[in-house]
Amino acid sequence: MTRSVNRWAILPIVSVALLMVAIDATVLHIAVPTLSRALGPSASQLLWIIDIYPLLMAGLLPATGTLGDRIGHKRMLLLGLVLFGLASAACAAAPSPEWLIAGRAFLAFGGAMMMPATLSILRLAFDDPRERAIAIGIWGSIASGGAAFGPVVGGALLEHFHWGAVFLINVPIVLVALPFAVWLLPGRRGGGEERPWDLPGLLLAMAGIIAVVYAVKQVTHAGANPWQAAAIGLAGAGLVSAFLRRQARAAVPMIDLSLFRNPGIAIALAGAMVAMIIIVGFELLLSQQLQLVLSLSPLEAGLRLAPVPLASFLASPLTGGLVHRFGFRATLAASLALSAAGFVAIALLPAGAVSAAEIAGFVAIGAGLGATMTAASVNVMNSAPAHQAGAVAAVEEVAYELGGGLGVALFGSLMAVLYQRLLALPPLLESAVPAARRSIGEALLAADALAAPESGTVAAAARAAFSSTYQSVSLVAAGLLAVTALAALVVLARQRVAQPG
Repeated sequence: MTRSVNRWAILPIVSVALLMVAIDATVLHIAVPTLSRALGPSASQLLWIIDIYPLLMAGLLPATGTLGDRIGHKRMLLLGLVLFGLASAACAAAPSPEWLIAGRAFLAFGGAMMMPATLSILRLAFDDPRERAIAIGIWGSIASGGAAFGPVVGGALLEHFHWGAVFLINVPIVLVALPFAVWLLPGRRGGGEERPWDLPGLLLAMAGIIAVVYAVKQVTHAGANPWQAAAIGLAGAGLVSAFLRRQARAAVPMIDLSLFRNPGIAIALAGAMVAMIIIVGFELLLSQQLQLVLSLSPLEAGLRLAPVPLASFLASPLTGGLVHRFGFRATLAASLALSAAGFVAIALLPAGAVSAAEIAGFVAIGAGLGATMTAASVNVMNSAPAHQAGAVAAVEEVAYELGGGLGVALFGSLMAVLYQRLLALPPLLESAVPAARRSIGEALLAADALAAPESGTVAAAARAAFSSTYQSVSLVAAGLLAVTALAALVVLARQRVAQPG
C-alpha cells in the first residue's frame, strides 16, 4: 500500500514544477506593455527579455537531461526548484532591463534542470505500463495546457498587481513544493551513472541548438537581417551535426541515436513538434484577433481562449489509456485529425461574439493538440531504456522548444504575407499611411492619427484583412495537422511501434 501511495504522490510534485516552467514561457507576453512603462527597455532589450528564456533552455536541455541520468533526477529537480525560486524573486525585483534579462537567464537554467527530470522521474517511478501511460498523460496535459494558460494567469495578475507579480507568484509555490519533493521523490537512478558525460560534445549541442533557435526567432523580428539569420542557423545546424557524428563514433554514447531510427519515435517527435508549432502559432494569431480585431482586454482575451488549455488538460490524462488500448498509431492520427477539424470549424465562423460552435472548435483544437503531445511522450518514454530516460526526455523537449520557435516564425510570416495581400485601402489612403500595410497593430495606430472618416476607413479595412488572414491561417493549420496525421498512418502502417505492455 505504501508503494502505491508514494508512487501517485509523486505526480502532483512533478506537475507543479512543470506547470511553473510551462507558464513562465508565455506569462510575460501579456505583461510587456506594463513592463515597458515601468523599466523603459529598448526594443533590443525587450526582445532579449522575452527570448532569453526559451533560447537558453533549449540549448541546456541535452546537458541537463544526460546529467540527470548520471547524478539522479531527484537531485536535478531539487536544484532546479531552488534556482527557479531564487531567479523568480530576482526578476520580480528587477530595477533595470539588464537585471531582468539576467534573471530570465537564471530562470532558464532552473527550468532546464526541471523539465527532463519531471518526465524521467515518472518513467522510473511507474513500472506498470498502463499506470505510466496515465501519469505521462497528466504530465502532457500540464506541458501543453500550461503555456496556453500563461496569458490567462498574466492577465489576471496584472488586473490587480505590479508587473513583478507574474514572477513573484513562483516563490511561494517553490517554498511549498520543495519539502514535499525532498520527502516524496524517489532517489532511485536509472542506471546511467556509469555512462560518460561528454562535455565537449554537449557544448557543441548547446551552441548548435541555441544558434538554430536564435535564427528561427530572428526571422520573426522586424528589421532582422534574413541573410545573417540564415548564416547563424546553418552554423548551428553544422554544430548539431558534429555532435551527432561524435555520438555515432563514441564507444559508449550519452544518447543512443539508434533509438531515433525507430519510426515510432521519429513520428512521435515530429507529431510533438507539429503540435507545438500549431499551439504557439495559433496563440499568436488568436491573441491579435481577439485584442486588435474584437477589441477585447488582455484578461477578456485570455478567458475567451481558455477552452483550448482546459480541453488539453482534460484530454491528455485520458490519452494515456487510449494509447494503451488502441495503440500509438491510431491514437496519434485521431488526435491530429480532431485538432484539424477544430481549425476548420473556427475558420468557417464569422468573427464576433462567443458562440457554441466557436467553443466546440476551441475544445477540439485543445483536446487534439494535448492528446497529440501526450501520445508522443508515452511512446517515446516507453521506448527509452531507464538509463537514458533523461537524455531521451531532453531530446523530446528540445523538439517542443524548437516547435515553439518555429510556430512564431512560420505563423508570423504567413500572417504578415496574407495580411499585406488582403488589405484593401483607397489609393489616397494607401499613400498617406504606408505603415498600415506592415501589420494590423501599425494600421490601427496610423488610423488613430487620422481624422474621421479616414480613421474609420483604415481601421475597418485593417480589421477585415486580419479577420480574413485569421481564417486562412486556420485552414493552413488544419492542412498541416491533416498531413501529419496521414504521415503517421502511412509510416507506421507496417512498423511494430513500441506499445505500453
